Amino acid sequence: MMFLDQVDELIAFDVHGYLAEVTPDQVKRSLNKPLLNRFDFLNLISPAAELFLEEMATRARRETIQYFGRTVGLYAPIYISDYCANGCVYCGFNSSNHFKRTKLSLEEIEQECRILAATGIRHTMILTGEAPLKTPLDYLESAVKIIKQYFASISLEIFPMDQPDYEVLNRAGADALTVYQETYNKKVYKEVHPSGKKADYAYRLETPERGARAGFRSVNVGTLFGLGDLCQEVFITACHARFLEKKYPHVEFGLSMPRMRTATGAISPRNILSDFQFVQFMTALRIYLPRIGMSISTREAADFRDKLLHLGVTRLSAGSKTDVGGYAMAAKEESAQFDIADERNVDQVVAMIQNSGYQPVFKDWDRI
Repeated sequence: MMFLDQVDELIAFDVHGYLAEVTPDQVKRSLNKPLLNRFDFLNLISPAAELFLEEMATRARRETIQYFGRTVGLYAPIYISDYCANGCVYCGFNSSNHFKRTKLSLEEIEQECRILAATGIRHTMILTGEAPLKTPLDYLESAVKIIKQYFASISLEIFPMDQPDYEVLNRAGADALTVYQETYNKKVYKEVHPSGKKADYAYRLETPERGARAGFRSVNVGTLFGLGDLCQEVFITACHARFLEKKYPHVEFGLSMPRMRTATGAISPRNILSDFQFVQFMTALRIYLPRIGMSISTREAADFRDKLLHLGVTRLSAGSKTDVGGYAMAAKEESAQFDIADERNVDQVVAMIQNSGYQPVFKDWDRI
């Protein structure tokens, strides 16, 4: 069974009707259970659970330390192309946004690697727009082979691919995959993806499973908070992650909680996820999915990321650039996929982690 077979039932479920009926006693019972089901998760994101946020934070911290220790992995992205054929209305790369597009040559990719690796970062993520004619498989394979000379772990955050193509990139050296559904609500998904291959909801939803079957050791999923209904999105995200870790126990699954940020030519968020609700969602996810990794990017402000460190985070980006060639070239005015909120360099993020009583980890595995 695929998660696609379950998603219609989850979308149809009256999340807010259920949440409105949750009582404080139900929240307490869920908090005291060693293993939660999906209704326990709903109890923890309900209005009734707002009074229990401190208790939720305490358990989230305890669960994180139990499974991950006092460690925080560091990573940074490398954007190699901003060509895109999609019309995603929330993204600065969308095809109707007119700016000078850039695709790095293999020599320029290596230059980016040298500069980023000099900061100490050993885990990186390759990002592109969705334009397979501009960034075909052979180009991506060559890029991965160059990047693996500088980094221990390479994650892909590129356009969804067929399983055989993922297998090629896995053999070349990519070991992880990140793919956000953006929104699980089919109606909203169609509205915000009016054109391009990304408009295919089912193909995107099945991407994490193709990645798991292709041999990636780690797969990261999530929703983009700001498009669909917040509670519905986090509920289905949690169900998706639980489904994946049960079906593919040999794969490490992770979650991200990106909130929409300002981007040139993009719409404003339709739904605002407040900092308070962000913390409630994050701690609920950690309690429901104690073994799952959780990444927080530089979309979030520095002081807020510092606080989140104690609530379930296992990975932080540091010193990130969201322009193509951003480490070696001067930033362009209208090319960033989204605006960065935490502009600290790697050393500053490392110091923050250490001062918070945690150990920054630059490298946590080796290829055999």
